[in-house]
Amino acid sequence: MFDFEALSQAMIRQTVLCIGDVMLDEFVYGDVSRISPEAPAPVILARRSEINIGGAGNVARNIASLGATCIFIGLIGDDEAGNTLATAIAQCNGIEAHLIRDASRPTTRKMRFVSDHFSTHMLRADWEDAVPASTAIERQLLEAIMPQIARCDIVLLSDYAKGVLTASLIRAVIAAAKAQAKRVIVDPKSANVAIYRGASLLTPNRKEFAEATRGRAGTQAEIAQAAQDIIAQIECDALLVTQSEDGMTLVPRGGPAIHVPALPVKVRDVSGAGDTVAAALALALAAHADWDSALRIANAAAAVAVGKTGTAVVTQAELRRAILPHAFLAAEDKIASPNNLAARLADWRQQGLRVGFTNGCFDILHPGHVKVLTAARGACDRLIVGLNSDESVRRLKGDDRPVQDERARAEVLAALEAVDLVVMFSEDTPLDLIRRINPSVLVKGGDYTREQVVGHEIIAANGGEVLLIDILQGHSTTSLVQRARSGA
Repeated sequence: MFDFEALSQAMIRQTVLCIGDVMLDEFVYGDVSRISPEAPAPVILARRSEINIGGAGNVARNIASLGATCIFIGLIGDDEAGNTLATAIAQCNGIEAHLIRDASRPTTRKMRFVSDHFSTHMLRADWEDAVPASTAIERQLLEAIMPQIARCDIVLLSDYAKGVLTASLIRAVIAAAKAQAKRVIVDPKSANVAIYRGASLLTPNRKEFAEATRGRAGTQAEIAQAAQDIIAQIECDALLVTQSEDGMTLVPRGGPAIHVPALPVKVRDVSGAGDTVAAALALALAAHADWDSALRIANAAAAVAVGKTGTAVVTQAELRRAILPHAFLAAEDKIASPNNLAARLADWRQQGLRVGFTNGCFDILHPGHVKVLTAARGACDRLIVGLNSDESVRRLKGDDRPVQDERARAEVLAALEAVDLVVMFSEDTPLDLIRRINPSVLVKGGDYTREQVVGHEIIAANGGEVLLIDILQGHSTTSLVQRARSGA
């Protein structure tokens, strides 16, 4: 497993120059229960509608949603749909847009009618004029693009064959990027892959790859060989073939193909999944990920995207949950910040659950700790453990403690099945935390008396219970530390 945490932080620091065909995606959702009396066509009773930034604009949205910066350059018409797109993009944090207006063409607009009950697309209506940009418009696009190449870490061309990425514009951008040692990723549309010569990576889907290779996409071996032929033809570094439910295959120049299966997920809508893949790949490669790591990032991002409806974006948190082992996430999710403690408590109390609390430094976890925590969990439905911060431990135990920092101690506690939540406190006692939680049961080891337990008055006043657990003799963190330091 690669270091996802380090890579995700590096991805956030990247700037991607994204160039391509932006479009207005509209979704009309409703119920289909009858056939029109006017024609043999289903009638959708519209319930709601959504407007999203689609095409290359969705690539830009995904880059921004993943926490990075996108410089976006595209083409819109001088019409209401163009105004709507420009306003929507301007409201997206993380996107710096340079939109060229072409009064001679409509803004590309796609309206999809979707059955809520069956989660299927019933009809799509398109408004577009998919002709190459005129020489004058192409010149305006290049004037907007060229100054931005020096500002970015990687260039991404999102080709929907709507006119922005003309052959001459593609050649000019790739040449300028290579001159400045910037990688170029292309999400291609044209079967004539020669127009993308010199790009670093192409990301066709299976249909596009089959068209470009005249059907050589039946098996993984055929994909690998055909991809190497394309790589040699257009002098790129690698080629990625996305294959929907069959996963993804990445073929680096002269190297063995890397295949990853699709992650198990309930597919709701595949609209824009390729945009998500391109965005995640660009950020991972800009952050210096190797091919294998970049592929796994892209595969996880695709799984998140297809699990949503409409033209969806993916966040860092969603990507993280998709790619890290469940056990790791389950443990980390148990470490609560002060901001989400109240929400967790409200949810548990709404379910009528009995909340318990105990606390300590838990510097070196030993069987005595485990016995107290297990018994505490047996006395309640949800157990919260208050954990002394490093600063608090030093005041209580001396400057040579803790042995493990607060994050390490929290992760060890959170990994225990008996513990439902770990909350840090920096005071000498957890009194304020107990007031906030107001537990039904307060648990401590039997080396305390009831009157010595911090917060017992609060518990008694609210009708709660103080529970003392017999400690396991012969186990203490202090003695463990002393034995370790003496070499005994």
